[in-house]
Amino acid sequence: MNLALARDVRATDTEDGMVLLNERDGKYWQLNRSGAVTLRLLLAGHAPEEAAARLVPGRPDLSERVHTDVGALVGSLRAAGLVVTS
Repeated sequence: MNLALARDVRATDTEDGMVLLNERDGKYWQLNRSGAVTLRLLLAGHAPEEAAARLVPGRPDLSERVHTDVGALVGSLRAAGLVVTS
């Protein structure tokens, strides 16, 4: 799965993470540092499973939780119309 920002969405890095602005409706979404790192990995072409694995190298005890969180983030971004997949 390749993930990309929707056409009318702009991303801006912030001190605490990232802000996504949906120019269609003027709403914005703020991602914390973990969410921003995750989204950058996904936008760089990493599958959710790969992104999760890169977030917890050497920490198999966290693997299941991180995979769940990455999946939830992708689901939330898709539901909000902020990203598209191909």
